[in-house]
Amino acid sequence: MFRSHGFPGTGMRDIADAADLSPANLYHYFRGKDEILFYCQDRALDRMLDAVAEARAASGPAAAQLHRVLAAHVLTMLDAVEGASAHVQIDSLPPSLRERIVRKRDRYERALRRLIAEGVREGAFAAGNTSLLARAMLGALNWTVTWYRPQGPLSPQLIAVAMAEYLVRGLRAG
Repeated sequence: MFRSHGFPGTGMRDIADAADLSPANLYHYFRGKDEILFYCQDRALDRMLDAVAEARAASGPAAAQLHRVLAAHVLTMLDAVEGASAHVQIDSLPPSLRERIVRKRDRYERALRRLIAEGVREGAFAAGNTSLLARAMLGALNWTVTWYRPQGPLSPQLIAVAMAEYLVRGLRAG
């Protein structure tokens, strides 16, 4: 519902109807739509941070690890079940919930910057401002929720792999 109607245009009754729940049942779990938005964002960031941990555990060169993380990011963003498109609607949260999400989001961004910096140290990536590079990548990845259409010709998996390949290729040295 947040993806199709935006946060302001979505009410608790809309969410309950889409989930085939009674509003009372939905209110049993969430006090309001801001808590649902927080839940979606928190889950999305957990998945993204898990992807970083899995890429690190698999070891290998930084380029391969970064590719894996970027692809997982796209898949998380395009997952309609998780509602991760809400991930980019941080300003819709009340301040206390926003602060928690921003801290977690910043942790994820720092992990991306570390992967980029490792790729530079390995000689795989050209030197550059890791903060700027990470934010440019995040902007491209997060923007997928605005143009992706589930009924379109490209699957989330295909988009994830292609975007990760393009973005990692753009960092390559030489």
